[in-house]
Amino acid sequence: MKNLKGKIALVTGASQGIGRGIATELARNGARVVVNYRDAGNLDRAEKVVAEIGELGGEAVAMECDVTDSKTVAALFKKIGEKFGRLDILANNAGTSQPKDIFEITDEDWDRIIKTNLTSGFYCARQAMLMMREQKFGRIVFTSSVVGHRGALFGHVHYAATKAGQMGMVKTLARTGAPYGITVNAVAPGIVDTELLHKTHGDDGVEALAKTIPLGLGSVSDIGSAVAFLCSDAAHYITGVTLDVNGGTYFR
Repeated sequence: MKNLKGKIALVTGASQGIGRGIATELARNGARVVVNYRDAGNLDRAEKVVAEIGELGGEAVAMECDVTDSKTVAALFKKIGEKFGRLDILANNAGTSQPKDIFEITDEDWDRIIKTNLTSGFYCARQAMLMMREQKFGRIVFTSSVVGHRGALFGHVHYAATKAGQMGMVKTLARTGAPYGITVNAVAPGIVDTELLHKTHGDDGVEALAKTIPLGLGSVSDIGSAVAFLCSDAAHYITGVTLDVNGGTYFR
């Protein structure tokens, strides 16, 4: 299936985890992918994703950008425009969390998570929609979370707030983008086997969580496949939705 052939895609936070899964699945479906990574410390991982995509027969390039800074985001999109002449797909995936509850979270913790998970998506969507408006075409997908619906189970209030905020942003941007042929959606993963999950919950915690999910832990490719669908022609009439990809851990 190559229904994204010829499309140019940017995946933020694509050097590992769900971002890597999204980048590889978009490439598997024919898109040329910009693998965004935050800083030099993530370059090796980003290059491995680029190499993985190459092994699949796809095309990708790694581009550094701290998406929490509006000026560097503007520079990134300018670079993409100069290199490819267009941008068809934005996967707003950059994000993080930390294992703290409201009694432990500092002002600095709160600001960092809000900026990384929510503000970065606004910065990137703003630049993407400026380009896509001129093209009269675009696909934007946010990586939200099941906790945006139900709340986080063990603290992580700043993370849950950002994921719920993304859902509201998606609905609003979907209305803004529709006249220009731009669809804006989100995927809400459940518990996915990633480096971040093990970092925030520990191996024993991850094992315990997996036992609570009807279909078990999800994989990054499960999320990537859902994003690829939302970016495809098959989903051209879908906008403003949050697609649950959670293995049965939460129903609504």
